[in-house]
Amino acid sequence: MFRNKVAVITGGALGIGKCITQEFAKEGARVAFVDKNQEAGEETKAEILKNGGEALFFAGDLAEEQTLIDFTKKVIEQYGHVDYLINNAMITKKGILSDCGYEDFNEVLRVGITAPYILTKLFLPYFNVGGAVVNISSTRAFQSQIDTESYTAAKGGITALTHSLAVSLAGKVRVNSVSPGWIDTGSTYDKNYIPKYSEADKKQHPSGRIGHPMDIVRAVFFLCNEENSFINGQNIVVDGGMSKLMIYTEDYGWHYENEK
Repeated sequence: MFRNKVAVITGGALGIGKCITQEFAKEGARVAFVDKNQEAGEETKAEILKNGGEALFFAGDLAEEQTLIDFTKKVIEQYGHVDYLINNAMITKKGILSDCGYEDFNEVLRVGITAPYILTKLFLPYFNVGGAVVNISSTRAFQSQIDTESYTAAKGGITALTHSLAVSLAGKVRVNSVSPGWIDTGSTYDKNYIPKYSEADKKQHPSGRIGHPMDIVRAVFFLCNEENSFINGQNIVVDGGMSKLMIYTEDYGWHYENEK
């Protein structure tokens, strides 16, 4: 389905982004990815090449405009066009309880909202017919834990940016987003990783398990598939049903304890 397609992924060296990058390569796509972590990026590229894939890696900070310009230039110089842009990269500087200040807060927004917008703008003239943008949002765009304002604001922003771009780019490129819930990315950081979550961690999800990066890959592939082109400007939640679970204290064994 993706053979010889050009897939661009941000934050592709580790976590969900690494899995997306590797799986596109396994499907025969030519992948180009950017990440701040040069060591992890080179390792991911080497793994792809070892398995017979094709990959371009660019090391850079997506909070900086010049990185976006240089990365775009490098991709177009090598491939001439793009088919898919997966805006996955994200950081967090926590929130108001951790004294997240002006610079930190805006750095998160530059990575989480500004970079996806600018990259879409820069790559726009080079999208093939049937091209797609998939933004990786989060269920944090709709619900929160304490001290997560920088991350939550960025994810809320990219969710709104998704439907706005879809309308503006109608007839040129489709734009959708995926909102993961709890996705266990430990294996992308450590090859010897052994999950340590409890049965309760799994069973609290209506689906009865913790999410895996492949759950997000499958959603991304679905949205990139041109056969699904009537889906546009939408956000797909992939969280095992967790965000639909209404819980009050004393329900189903849940009990609220005031830490104060």
